[in-house]
Amino acid sequence: MPDILYIILAAVLALGVGIVVGRQLAGKVNLDHEADAKSRAQLLIQEAEAQATRTRDERIQQSKDKFRQLKNEFEQDSKRQKQELDAELTQRRQGVVEQEQSIKQLTQTTQRQLEGIQKKEQDMDALREKLQNDSQQQRERLDAQEEKRRATLDTQLAKLQQREDEVEEELVSTREALSTQLSQVQHQLETISGLTAAEAREQLVESLKNEAQIQASSYIKDVVAQAKLSATKDAKKVVLETIQRTAAEHAIENCVSIFNIESDDVKGKIIGREGRNIRALEAATGVEIIVDDTPEAIIISGFDPVRREIARLSLHLLVKDGRIHPARIEEIVAKTRKNIDEEIVEIGERTIIDLGIHGLHPELIKMVGRMRFRSSYGQNLLQHSREVANLCATMAAELGLDVKKAKRAGLLHDIGKVSTEEPELPHAILGMEMAKKYKEHPDVVNAIGAHHDEIEMTAMISPLVQACDAISGSRPGARREMMESYIKRLKQLEETAVGFEGVLQCYAIQAGRELRVMVNADNVTDERAQELSYEISQKIEKEMQYPGQIKITVIREMRAVSYAK
Repeated sequence: MPDILYIILAAVLALGVGIVVGRQLAGKVNLDHEADAKSRAQLLIQEAEAQATRTRDERIQQSKDKFRQLKNEFEQDSKRQKQELDAELTQRRQGVVEQEQSIKQLTQTTQRQLEGIQKKEQDMDALREKLQNDSQQQRERLDAQEEKRRATLDTQLAKLQQREDEVEEELVSTREALSTQLSQVQHQLETISGLTAAEAREQLVESLKNEAQIQASSYIKDVVAQAKLSATKDAKKVVLETIQRTAAEHAIENCVSIFNIESDDVKGKIIGREGRNIRALEAATGVEIIVDDTPEAIIISGFDPVRREIARLSLHLLVKDGRIHPARIEEIVAKTRKNIDEEIVEIGERTIIDLGIHGLHPELIKMVGRMRFRSSYGQNLLQHSREVANLCATMAAELGLDVKKAKRAGLLHDIGKVSTEEPELPHAILGMEMAKKYKEHPDVVNAIGAHHDEIEMTAMISPLVQACDAISGSRPGARREMMESYIKRLKQLEETAVGFEGVLQCYAIQAGRELRVMVNADNVTDERAQELSYEISQKIEKEMQYPGQIKITVIREMRAVSYAK
């Protein structure tokens, strides 16, 4: 329909164009050529009409072709949809037929099952009736037997009652005869001995009592002597078995750590230009870094295991990173100190898990972790405490005591050595106060405080902790007295310098032959640094005993820091 309208509009437009052109042509020509112009206009009109007719026919034909094409497509779609619907309908019919067959089969199966159930019910009813009849007959038979048995029992009871009366009469007569004879015998004995029966009884009891006392005292002496012999033997046996069952390492830690490197070229980076890197590392960690001709190795020297570990880990990170300069060294050392604090907690948790100890306060767990970096007479404190805990547990098991309490007290007995509170107190008393503060059991608290006889032992496990502490410390190779005194002297050397005003940090290096003192540049001038070095040396000379001489180096570093924003 729109195509036909387009054709009509085109024809009208062509006709209008022809009229306009004709009029224009008519206006331009002379009156003489009016007839010729009309003829030309007529021709133009005819050509326009012919063009409009051809255009209309083409549009109509195109519309018919389009209509025919749409009709064919519609018929094809309708045919395809009808085929799909027929196929789906056929499939559904087949499904319905199959479902009907399944329902029919299920109905037949159910019917057969119902018939079987009905048959079983009939059989059960018949069996129930038979059992009822049988039980009735059996009940009647049992009643008859019971009546017969009762009659027999009544007869036997009558006979027994009669026999009992006869025996009672015989006993009465026998008892009277024996009483008469006993009175006669007692009278004869009293006449012969000149004593009454009560007096004779008292003398007999007294003699038996004296004899029993003599035998009892002799037996007690034998038991006590035997107990003394066996107690010493059993105690030695328990201690020997405990030591044999608890294996421990004999090696002790020293004051030197070895840092291995892949190439000697790294040594130059660690030393730095004019030694600035190694000086910054020693100042930040408080240890001595020895870079010598030892191939592929750097020696870290220091009496404090924590400082040595911080220096070792810092060197590892610096070498791995490759950027080694004073600012980077300080950053890495600060980061490593934080990691060491986390590692201390992890070591404490791993230790209590290995020993099977539960419910320990977090602060006590941290102190257990700190034991890893402390030593007692050259013996690692954590290894010593673990060893004492295992020894206590084994002895407690042998003696039938509480194994968990003994192991707990053995682990915590030296915890006062890692505390920074009230250092003037003995470590046993300090550890006892800490255990009491964190709600440990009173037996554990007493065992910690009494393992060096500072307080009286009131718990059964207290002597065990004391004995196991002595066993662990006295075995060959466990401790070295010189190591402990050496470490105490170095600590005292550092504490002497820290007491001066303006001192920030102080580290003893070179096995105590040099003391490096870092001061606050804002509070201490260059002149005061010279005076401070002299004052520290004078105080060390007056208060300490040491071999050789000690070099006191006061380091005053001025840093100006600004930020560009």
